[in-house]
Amino acid sequence: MRVIVVDDDAVVASSLAIVLGAQGDIDVVGTGTSGEEAVALYERCSPDVALLDIQMPVVSGLDAADRILAAHPDARIVFLTTFSDDEYIVRALRQGARGYLIKQDVATIAPALRSVMRGQSVLEGDVLERAVSLGGARPSGAPDLEAMFPQLTDREREVVKLLADGLDNRAIAQVACMGEGTVRNHISAILSKLGLTNRTQIAVAYYRALR
Repeated sequence: MRVIVVDDDAVVASSLAIVLGAQGDIDVVGTGTSGEEAVALYERCSPDVALLDIQMPVVSGLDAADRILAAHPDARIVFLTTFSDDEYIVRALRQGARGYLIKQDVATIAPALRSVMRGQSVLEGDVLERAVSLGGARPSGAPDLEAMFPQLTDREREVVKLLADGLDNRAIAQVACMGEGTVRNHISAILSKLGLTNRTQIAVAYYRALR
């Protein structure tokens, strides 16, 4: 597979290129240190996978991915970060990214890229179902929310799904035909039952459960 590696730390980008290039099935065709370079490299190199640092100055990895995906909707974007952040994960998934990996877990990167090439998505090294991102195509058939969240009521599962679709409380209330106060109550109950602390974590829990 052809891969570009972009990280605002040139040493990290170079090191990852060396590690990945040592794999017999991976050809690192370009490296860069900025979001602008990521966009240019993608256009110039036509890689199978773009491995991008999520946090870069001026043009972040997320912003670069927006531009790449706007021109190439089928682009395989995999994000790298130094820490797990629920809000970044949700935005990455909604955007259409195929993966979100912790940079320090170097050993997981090559296997994750192979999973992406097989049409799967990866979250912190774990394989998710095909294209579970909010912006991309859905897996065939509706997910079994009862099996995914047996501790929740039917209405709570409905709220989980709408939250994962990126709707705010007002939009959830309109779609689900309930008051905003009822939506807030359901969210509070979901957080309590799942042992979570915020609505973003609910969305992440949904995507993890799709594995």
